[in-house]
Amino acid sequence: MTERSDEVMGLTGAVIPRRMVLAGFVAAYSASLIPWALAQPANDAGHAAFLALSAIIAGKQTLEPRLAQRLYDALVADDPEFPQEAQSLLTFVEASKIDPLALQKTLDDQKSPLAQLPLKIASAWFLGIVGDGAKARCLAYEKALNAIIVSDVLKPPTYAYGAYGSWSSKPL
Repeated sequence: MTERSDEVMGLTGAVIPRRMVLAGFVAAYSASLIPWALAQPANDAGHAAFLALSAIIAGKQTLEPRLAQRLYDALVADDPEFPQEAQSLLTFVEASKIDPLALQKTLDDQKSPLAQLPLKIASAWFLGIVGDGAKARCLAYEKALNAIIVSDVLKPPTYAYGAYGSWSSKPL
């Protein structure tokens, strides 16, 4: 080991700056999300890009394939350009080696036309909702990630626990 605290001894005995080691760990972690998503079945390049972006945005290595297909189909039905936009965004993420936590801020700062795409994907996965306003439709409720993430402690109800309309009466 060298006397300098900002350097690390490599396997070959070469001295490597600590920043390079940390950058390598961050790059390896970010890249590790994409192959998992691509290992899931994809119908076309747009669907594959959606799966990869979903894994990056949701921060989960595996996502339910049937729900992924339903969400993708709904997003494409709302916006026929969605597959091309997803491919463009994935290309941007891979080329810039951007940290997933900084993706939305980077797109917003650049005033990118793709800035709404991560929000659409996140809403689809976490809320189970695709579309806005009168076009909004719920495709997942108990399978949405906002319910899955807390399911070890909380049990979000999938139905009313009393007689019809009992949920509307005020508690005592």
